[in-house]
Amino acid sequence: MQKKTDKILEKIVKKNYNNELEEILEKKPFDENTKSNLLSILYKIETAYKDYEKVKQNVETKEEFIEKLLKDIKNNCDTIKLVRPNSEESKIMKDKTFLVEKKIKKIICYPIERKILYCIEKISKQDKIIKDKYFLINKTLSDLINVGNNINTVEPLRDFNGYSWTTISREIESVTHNLIYQNLRILVGYKLLNNWITNDEYIIDYMELFQNKLEEEYGKENKSILVENLKIVSILLDIKYDTKIKKKMLETKEKVEKELEYIKDNKEFIQNVTTKKIEITKQIKKIDETINNKELLQEEYTKRNEKLTLEEKIFSIRILAKMLEKEREEYIEKIEKSNELLKPKNFVKYKRELKEKYKYLKLVEIKDIQKEINKITIKIQKEFLKCYKIKLEKAKTKHELLKIIYEFRYYNLLPFDYEKSIYQIRDLEKDIQELKKEIILKAHDLKLIDKVSKKEDLDHLIIQNIFTLRTISLEELYIKITKEKDKFYLQIFDENAYEEKIELENMQNITKKDLEIKLNKKIKLFQRGRSFNPEN
Repeated sequence: MQKKTDKILEKIVKKNYNNELEEILEKKPFDENTKSNLLSILYKIETAYKDYEKVKQNVETKEEFIEKLLKDIKNNCDTIKLVRPNSEESKIMKDKTFLVEKKIKKIICYPIERKILYCIEKISKQDKIIKDKYFLINKTLSDLINVGNNINTVEPLRDFNGYSWTTISREIESVTHNLIYQNLRILVGYKLLNNWITNDEYIIDYMELFQNKLEEEYGKENKSILVENLKIVSILLDIKYDTKIKKKMLETKEKVEKELEYIKDNKEFIQNVTTKKIEITKQIKKIDETINNKELLQEEYTKRNEKLTLEEKIFSIRILAKMLEKEREEYIEKIEKSNELLKPKNFVKYKRELKEKYKYLKLVEIKDIQKEINKITIKIQKEFLKCYKIKLEKAKTKHELLKIIYEFRYYNLLPFDYEKSIYQIRDLEKDIQELKKEIILKAHDLKLIDKVSKKEDLDHLIIQNIFTLRTISLEELYIKITKEKDKFYLQIFDENAYEEKIELENMQNITKKDLEIKLNKKIKLFQRGRSFNPEN
């Protein structure tokens, strides 16, 4: 009764998001074409979101989604300029379809709605969402999660139109970013990822929270394997798409190589550190003498300015004194670090950390980056499937299992590359088939789906087809098995005129007696003959 009352109240106080957006746009210097596109984006999302929510399950509410979108347009978009391809204005973008300038809150984009929405998401994000203490992945894993989230946000506009669900992989900015982001969303939930991305309290270590969540849900070993491969694939993706990070990695790799060589001999290392400390101490003494002697300070001022360009010149002796004080502090910090490094325990730790850094930096040497990305992505999928099996085992009710079925169907249909979906990848076929069987067996045990055959293998062969169907509502599915000549066919229907006919292979020796349902009779697949309460 309370739920019914809440729904009635919700309808009464339902927000008019179209009016809200119009109010925001009145204060923006956008042209009429841009405003029209933004209003169209909102309308299409409102129309499609119910189906999107049904298909994916683990997503924010429509209200949360739209309110965030309106906030992003209001706070982060001062300029949105739409330009036609091959026009004079589009030349600034070179071979890209959009240009985002975060500092001045400016978007230049082709008049393609999904691209506009992607830009709004991109401009609203912090570049780094991972603390600097996580070497290299503070940049690369931040990129992976941010890009994945941008693509995820575009999905209800891109793949849903209010009556069907269609994914054109070529319209996805990066299928690998998207796939891995969906892996994480399914495993840890959208809330943790959304909080991580929008977090402006840098004191919170979301990388640690993320790892703790994985360990809590799926165990320490699974967490470790998954996180390690996430680090690697994030670095490989940045090497592929970001030439700047590739150059920086090569430079850092050279420095680390020299440092590893430098610390190879412990005695020589201690001697070198001691020598450096003596040199630094001399520099500190020289700074002290200069600061406390006006003549020396004047000489240093003149000497430094002689080497500097007009723009770089030091404008006063007082400024120079402050610069020297800062240099002194940096030298003292170096001595303190050297002292710490000379302690055996710290030296071993430092050596281990250097080797760990070098392990990731060596990835820049890989010749066929895409091949390696595919290899690691497969490893992540295998680990994801192990974790998903644990998630399946925890499902105890029909409602929980129904969500699992929807989620796993969605996962199967995710593009792995621009040619194949996950369920079509040979390296994953065995793992996916095993999970399908376990899901179907549990659906029978919980009386969510009735058997269609007395033979287990045949039953699985028929029912597993639901995991590759693009109908919106699985509960409304009807099936019919027909025989034409010597071949059996499965016909699938729903109440919205969805229809598909699939040949059932390897059924040559099957008779009518092997089936739990009659041939040529249309029956409901989920809970036939009984009322379905998803809360049970």
